[in-house]
Amino acid sequence: MKTTTGLVRRDFLQAAGVASLAGGSPAQSSLNRIPGANDRIRLGLIGCGGMGNADALAFLKVPNVEFAALCDIDQNRLRETAARTGGKPDTYGDFRRIIERTDIDAVVIATPDHWHAIPALQALRAGKDVYLEKPLAHTIAEGQLLVKTVRDTNRILQVGLQQRSGSIFLEAAEVIRSGKIGKVSMVHCFNVWNQSPDGISKVGKRTKGLGRPPDSDPPEGVDYDFWLGPAPKRQFNPVRFHWNYIYFWDYSGGMLLIWMVHLLDSVFQALGLKAPNSVHTGGGIHVLDDMRETPDTAVATLEFDNLSVICSCLHATSYTFGGRRFDHGIQVIGTAGTLLIDRSGYQVIAETQEAEPIPSPAGLVEGYGVHQQKFIECLRNRTRPPCDVVDGHLSTTALHLANISYRTGRKIYWDEAREQIINDPEANAFLSKEYRKPWSLHG
Repeated sequence: MKTTTGLVRRDFLQAAGVASLAGGSPAQSSLNRIPGANDRIRLGLIGCGGMGNADALAFLKVPNVEFAALCDIDQNRLRETAARTGGKPDTYGDFRRIIERTDIDAVVIATPDHWHAIPALQALRAGKDVYLEKPLAHTIAEGQLLVKTVRDTNRILQVGLQQRSGSIFLEAAEVIRSGKIGKVSMVHCFNVWNQSPDGISKVGKRTKGLGRPPDSDPPEGVDYDFWLGPAPKRQFNPVRFHWNYIYFWDYSGGMLLIWMVHLLDSVFQALGLKAPNSVHTGGGIHVLDDMRETPDTAVATLEFDNLSVICSCLHATSYTFGGRRFDHGIQVIGTAGTLLIDRSGYQVIAETQEAEPIPSPAGLVEGYGVHQQKFIECLRNRTRPPCDVVDGHLSTTALHLANISYRTGRKIYWDEAREQIINDPEANAFLSKEYRKPWSLHG
């Protein structure tokens, strides 16, 4: 398995925020104090939707943490989150008002994917630490710049891939490393939602397709032009807004990116993977008749040295491979056995015996809550977070490559050292994107 990377170890540690803040520029250092063990941490929240609300409530469970300011382009969501967070946070419709404040230690960014990089980069340059929801970035080029900026500013950036902090996933990783399942030759990560009219989802309530509603005016209290931001200008449509934005290339990378990154990141953590040698994705919109642009059926094969990783995202079935209870899972296939895991627990199926169930312990085993607590600990002691910018960049990049393979219709070969696709100018064009003025990664 490939375990080297174009980011050398020294850069890896600096990018992780381990380096002393004294090495930063005077402007950066003067903007932000280093909170002590008993100092109150003041946070700003950018994005008050589902994950923003959940993150806020998780952070508020950590002692000596408060939200000094909230931001969202939807005034309804902004008011709801302000009420839930307690206290009297200042509220804004422009994230820059939070970033320019010198009394805020760190920002939590839980916006749509196309709004991840710009506020994160501005916050880092302003001397603030960042908790950034997954996926790290909307393009590979954005991820590259985030890694560089974290390194240059000596700030901490933790990605919201909370399984890195989950007890079950950490324990399962130790089982794999111990050799109990032998040499691993293949891993299968899967997510299944049946969004067809006759589908029944395994967990929770999933939409039965998106439909084809007409364009309309945005809801009252929504600054839709700001929501579009760097994305192309277009008329408002309810299907392309809030949660359903994930199915459109202008704002996200579909479920193959936004959900699969949780599972693939755990595989990277357990097996010490870095970049794949090649990626090939097949699939399409095979069943669902609605407005989505991303596939309802996609299977990506990532090839590493002596290891194949398959990522399947299927939204026209609810069949869970290996009989897992939830709508997702990971199968780690070794010569002596197979390990099956999801957020409910894991089990080892040996080659010579029946399945050995290992139930999950009490608590938030997927790491939610613990992950946010660890971020606050890192702010106080300036140590590497459990999912730093490099970790997030590696797992996010692999799935961006899967989407590029899907969109070009061919296999992608990746140059890890140069972080470029080999001999394919058309595919390399997908590494970055155009930004609608006045927005820029460098502004």
